[in-house]
Amino acid sequence: MPAYPDLQDKRVVITGGAGGIGLAAAQRFIEEGSRVVIFDWNRSALDQALAENPSLAGGVCGDVGNPDDMKKAFARVDEILGGIDVLIANAGISFRKRFLDIEYEQWSKVIRVNLDGIFLCAQQAIKRMKKQRTGVVLFTASTNGLEGHPLYADYNASKAGVIILAKTLALEFAPWLRVNAVCPGYVLTPMQKAEYSPRMLDAVNAEIPLNRHADPREVAAFFAFLASAQAAYITGQALPIDGGETSGPYLKNLDE
Repeated sequence: MPAYPDLQDKRVVITGGAGGIGLAAAQRFIEEGSRVVIFDWNRSALDQALAENPSLAGGVCGDVGNPDDMKKAFARVDEILGGIDVLIANAGISFRKRFLDIEYEQWSKVIRVNLDGIFLCAQQAIKRMKKQRTGVVLFTASTNGLEGHPLYADYNASKAGVIILAKTLALEFAPWLRVNAVCPGYVLTPMQKAEYSPRMLDAVNAEIPLNRHADPREVAAFFAFLASAQAAYITGQALPIDGGETSGPYLKNLDE
């Protein structure tokens, strides 16, 4: 049974929707009765997601950092859905490298996908939402945009930009549009899981107060709540979902 009846028949677009958090969000909104179109740059992953999730309304292959791709993608959304009620701008990339080893090409690519892509998708979505004077825009930011994390200078900078963009848009388009940035901490996506040995996973979990990574479905559930009428008074916020990671220093075994 849907948790949020008002999401029934909502027209939802999710970028980076062929895997990880994006696909989990697509599946959750389908459960809520929404009509969902996913974007992804990876054609094979997109085709697989569509084949395995026949309730999806459609999928569009394109680069979120390319203005022409996004114009065409949203024109396709118009054809499939006839408009948009909820945007989840989720596409993103990251690399692990020391600051002095980051080449400008990598820096530009991360900013183009993670920040320019958010800008381009939000602009296309909000142009459409403005005509109906209602809508919800949700950005996938990160706890890396709230705190400094070494070895991810480009990613951190992009996610901090996403957060301040969300706050700016929430002010500029209030009261008819709600905009929030969701800030996941460690999330055990299939791609992330493949990079860990059991020992590495245990070591990272030990640094998180709740002693585990988030499941992508938990982040998806948070998106569904924020898109629903239950969150009607929440806008302009950077909202962590991080197992307590950003709460402060974690002293293990304090109660022993």
